Amino acid sequence: MIDLYTSPTPNGWKAAMMLEEIALDYTVKYIDLAAGDQHKPAFLEMNPNGRIPVIVDRDANDLTVFDSNAILFYLAEKTGKLIPTSGPARHDVMQWMMFQASGIGPMQGQAVAFERYFPEDVPAARTRYHNETRRLYAVLNTQLSNREWLAGDFSIADISNWSWIRSHRWARIPTDGLPHLERWMGQLRARPACERGLNIPPSAGRADAVKSLGSAMTTT
Repeated sequence: MIDLYTSPTPNGWKAAMMLEEIALDYTVKYIDLAAGDQHKPAFLEMNPNGRIPVIVDRDANDLTVFDSNAILFYLAEKTGKLIPTSGPARHDVMQWMMFQASGIGPMQGQAVAFERYFPEDVPAARTRYHNETRRLYAVLNTQLSNREWLAGDFSIADISNWSWIRSHRWARIPTDGLPHLERWMGQLRARPACERGLNIPPSAGRADAVKSLGSAMTTT
């Protein structure tokens, strides 16, 4: 059994989609970010960085893993699913995971911050992060021009990148003119397990049954 400490964010969706795809039993522990659950001692014991998601593997002596991509790697290796075991194909998956961690996540995150949350308008910053995120989208579009998935077969690389790109409208970054990227996005959206993962836990306004740190919602 896996305990998943999470919230409805791009990084949280990664872990939930992965658990749904590999069909592991898990229990959701909702972290109320607005209430500051991520800064409470109980959570910081699991992740000193105070960020979701975190998993605790009860079947592995309560092994704790934080960081969304580290969680994807751990679960893939635990189950032997969604990552090649060796060779060039494994490195291909790893490099697109790093692409998300060093590019898509930070750049789109800053784009959202300056578009939606920064207390004053900083046009130069908005333009920089908007343009860089769009450039990264174009890199993915090129990669997908001659293959169905980012690293050949469907893998954790697709989950990791799509968890962010799916909310491109919130960042006000269009995908027009990137047909291969849009086709790939549609393929992911059509996967039932990915669709389920996007609602675990429910987003604000749909989380009536989900309480704060320590309460649980069991999923199979």
